[in-house]
Amino acid sequence: MNLRDIKKDIEYVLSAFVEDCSVCAAVNPNASDEKIAALMEEAVNLYNDLRDKVNVKVEGPRKAYFTGLRKEILEETNALYEKLSETVKKGAKK
Repeated sequence: MNLRDIKKDIEYVLSAFVEDCSVCAAVNPNASDEKIAALMEEAVNLYNDLRDKVNVKVEGPRKAYFTGLRKEILEETNALYEKLSETVKKGAKK
């Protein structure tokens, strides 16, 4: 497990989410632009938090810490995608 790979994973996953938000806003005119913008801001804040966690000096077993961090990346991004999905569904019902 390489620190550089974790940083790339954070960058890739969250930039893909922001791109998906942009596509949803462009394709779905009924979706709330404010809610999608708030989700994008939440993703940027998550990105900053995760990068801070990666750059912290780890006391104890590094492998366990970074394994937990990778799990957190996926769980938090999944939660963001669920929120995006709900926003798009509400926009489609209008």
